[in-house]
Amino acid sequence: MASTTKIITSPAPDTQIKPIHTYTDEQCELIGSLREYTDSLLLPSDDPYYPWEHRWVNRPDTIPRYMRAAKWKFDDAKKRIKGTLEWRRDFKPDLIPPDEVKIESETGKIILNGFDVDGRPILYMRPGHENTERSPRQVRHLVWWLERARDFMPPGQESLVIIVDYKTTTLRTNPSISVARKVLNILQQHYVETLGRALVVNLPYLLNFFYKGISPFLDPVTRDKMRFNPDLLELVPKEQLDADFGGEYGFEFDAESYWQQVVSHCGIAPDGTRIQKDDSGPASASPIEESMTLELPTENVTPDGSGTLVDAAIQETKLEPHIETPVHLSTVN
Repeated sequence: MASTTKIITSPAPDTQIKPIHTYTDEQCELIGSLREYTDSLLLPSDDPYYPWEHRWVNRPDTIPRYMRAAKWKFDDAKKRIKGTLEWRRDFKPDLIPPDEVKIESETGKIILNGFDVDGRPILYMRPGHENTERSPRQVRHLVWWLERARDFMPPGQESLVIIVDYKTTTLRTNPSISVARKVLNILQQHYVETLGRALVVNLPYLLNFFYKGISPFLDPVTRDKMRFNPDLLELVPKEQLDADFGGEYGFEFDAESYWQQVVSHCGIAPDGTRIQKDDSGPASASPIEESMTLELPTENVTPDGSGTLVDAAIQETKLEPHIETPVHLSTVN
């Protein structure tokens, strides 16, 4: 099997990204109402973080995800999205400078590479590769990767797969239950409906207590998406699955090459913003995000005209895969 340092940035041949969700008229109205409520909470337009907050709210899947997570209970959805807006203003997950967290990636303990059979980007986590002491930067590093996973999502896809590999993990390298709780809170509260699957492999008996310790903090939806020691070849195309897990993708991790490819593909500037065509004004939409803009039937357009809020009209999409070398995106919003 030939080895390569090149990353995979699109799904396997003939991957079908099917319409994920369809909504009733009543649900469309709730989505529109939640958007109106969210708009009322936005920062003033002259606030430095306003362009980034507005960008996040305007993603086609943001408002629908919060309504679904709240099981269509409007007051709960309002509470959830208000909490996330406050968290994002404080944490600024979309503006984390690459160099702030780069040291955390030197051993490949978190690797974003490849896609599952449904076109979800795969985030590999290897606790046994831990290389730093416990600190807030470790959490920011994980959040940086959650943001990059969203950058990798093909049009029509809005969730990711996490594969946690416990091979070589020890009690020293395994994250503490308190850190795991913090990460779970961020994932479950501020990246709602983003986890497609959580697959745990090579879990030693010694660490069973860890999952017993965090189990009370797993919401039922997250718990239902977890699988232990599954057959990964049933879930990931063999040409997309790392050879370490039985696949045919001979990825060879080179820290600097890997990091530069991801940063370049996602168009991340040194200060955490996005690469622009010029210096005039905020960055415009990237080719990735432009392709996510949805054309909706007029009857599904919300009262404020923000038809892209409802992703019911996503058409089944065939994606041609490729393994690409570093290429700068000229514009990313």
